[in-house]
Amino acid sequence: MPPSSPSSACSRAASSEGLSKVQVAAQTPEIATSSSAGYRWARDAVGVTLILAAGLAGYWLFPDNLALLTRVIAVALLVLSIDLVTGYGGVATLGQAALFGAGAYAAGIACVNGVTEPLTLILIGAVAGAVAGLFMGTIMLRAHGLAQLVLSIAIVQLFHEAANKASAYTGGSDGLAGLMVSPLFGAFEFDLWGRTAYLFGLALLIVVFASLRFIVSSPFGMLCRGIKEDPVRIRAMGAFVFPVLLKMFVISGAVAGIGGALAAISTQVVGLDSVSFELSANALVMLVLGGLGTLYGALVGTVIFMGFEHVVSAINPFHWMTMVGALLIGVVLAAPGGLSGLLDRMSGISRRRKEKRT
Repeated sequence: MPPSSPSSACSRAASSEGLSKVQVAAQTPEIATSSSAGYRWARDAVGVTLILAAGLAGYWLFPDNLALLTRVIAVALLVLSIDLVTGYGGVATLGQAALFGAGAYAAGIACVNGVTEPLTLILIGAVAGAVAGLFMGTIMLRAHGLAQLVLSIAIVQLFHEAANKASAYTGGSDGLAGLMVSPLFGAFEFDLWGRTAYLFGLALLIVVFASLRFIVSSPFGMLCRGIKEDPVRIRAMGAFVFPVLLKMFVISGAVAGIGGALAAISTQVVGLDSVSFELSANALVMLVLGGLGTLYGALVGTVIFMGFEHVVSAINPFHWMTMVGALLIGVVLAAPGGLSGLLDRMSGISRRRKEKRT
């Protein structure tokens, strides 16, 4: 009797007891060998080192713009959080600012009520963002496609209105101002030039980015990518899609909440712009600009968009939005996969040329 095929064996296992997450991940073509895994770890180490080097270069090259660079880091965390649910989970969302704002307001309210230690405020922001992500994911994942997008817009508008109406806690349209944050580790004060806030934000970005690289490369991350590509097949294998994507929403909310708390600490102000639809839309544009499904692309898109916006708005304060729009149209037409996809294509072309020469 001939041996059964791998596909039939998988079907019998799924019908009897179901596949574990690791087994499901093993069915995807992105599973790596030990040598490729070692290469990936080395590549990620180089990538994190380059991010750190770029951050330190920004500290020395732009000492008068550290407040702007800290804002870039906070928004980059928001864009990374969108990449988790959209780029890796395939869930369309325009409401991620709700999670960012939850972290910002939670840290701001805690600071007003006497909790001034920076790391504690970051933790509070992460927890608030995770809880908001749990709430948002529970609602959004019950719909599909365009309905998810509409629900995300409705949720961010509800968060915005709640922050506006709960003026006794949030300050309403005036926001929370004058947040007095204690020195970091009791020694490094958050000065007017933003040096401590920037280095603190850079350290947070490095830690969060390294953690997310581990998550998206894990069996859980591969399972999320499998759900994005073919959720019907993943269900047929015995995996439960809803709890997996909900877990990714919670992680995404924690990352966005850290970004919101960092924004509150660095500016010492929390306003309604932290939970606005405009922020969500801009963050999604940054992700598309850099490239969906690549954490590096999220960082590149954020830096390029916010840097271009800052320079162009200073040159032409009346028509800068037109220039930004032209940039986005050009990038989308020239590189549908984002700037990271364009770089991958160029590297692939150069690699094939080298192979032909040899």
